Formats: sequence, C-alpha cells, structure tokens
Amino acid sequence: LDLSNCSLQSVPPGLAEATAAIVLDLTENALTAVPSASFRGFTHLQNLTVPPALECPGGSDAWQDVTVDRSSRLCQGQRNPCNSSEQLAWPCPENSVCAPDGPGLVQCLCEGPFHGYRCLREGTFPMLLFGGILGTATVCLSLLLWGTQRRKAKSP
Repeated sequence: LDLSNCSLQSVPPGLAEATAAIVLDLTENALTAVPSASFRGFTHLQNLTVPPALECPGGSDAWQDVTVDRSSRLCQGQRNPCNSSEQLAWPCPENSVCAPDGPGLVQCLCEGPFHGYRCLREGTFPMLLFGGILGTATVCLSLLLWGTQRRKAKSP
C-alpha cells in the first residue's frame, strides 16, 4: 500500500480497513506522529516505511530490523511480542493465550470453552434459557397490555 507523498497530516482513519497489508509506505508526508494503535490488527505487516523523524510503531523492539537513511525509516520484519526473549511473556489471564495484534500490540484470546471477562466463564452462553425467559416475559406483558387497553379501543 503506497501512501507516500499524499500530503497526510496524520494517519488516515480508513487505514484500519487495510489490515491485510504486507508493505506500507508513509514517506514524504507531514506526519507528526504514528500512533501504535493505528496499526491494530496489522499482523501481516512486514515492511513499513515512515519519515525519518518518526519512530516505528511499537518501538524498535517490535521490529527485527530498523534502517534509517536521510529520506525514510524502514521497519522490517514484525516481531511477535508474545514469545519475545528480551522481556517476560505478555501477562494474559488464566484460560487465555497471547496473540499478536499488530506491531508491538497484543491481545489475549480465551481458550477452549472459556469466555467472558478475563475468560472466567466456562461453557457456552445459555441461549435457550435466555430466549425462554425473554419470550415468556414478552408474551405476558403483551397479554397484560392487550387486556387492560382493549376497552379503550372499543369506544363507539
């Protein structure tokens, strides 16, 4: 994806739709910052070129190789922060696993039958119980309203 020399002042919001990009060029733009959150979901990004005054998103530790010349900074080979040897593995809660979510970004995904806040609930959502209670409450309320309001509709 070549966005070089597009007169960008900031990272465009539509960039979030290009998460499948492998190569991205943002050079020759008047960018003042490249927030790491702008690259959430860019797990396939392998080459990112930014103006030389800016840092690579996620910092130098998020990339295998960072090369700077007079016209650009090239960030190559996105590292997986979940199995990094420089620092401790990302602290995900019990019953979850760490997964990369872009340069320097991680997400914790629930394993197996666990779901919900901090992956503490086991099993699946009780859809039948929820639907039964909601349906019964709706029918009862409808009958109550129909019974109390129908005489007002019968006026001659």
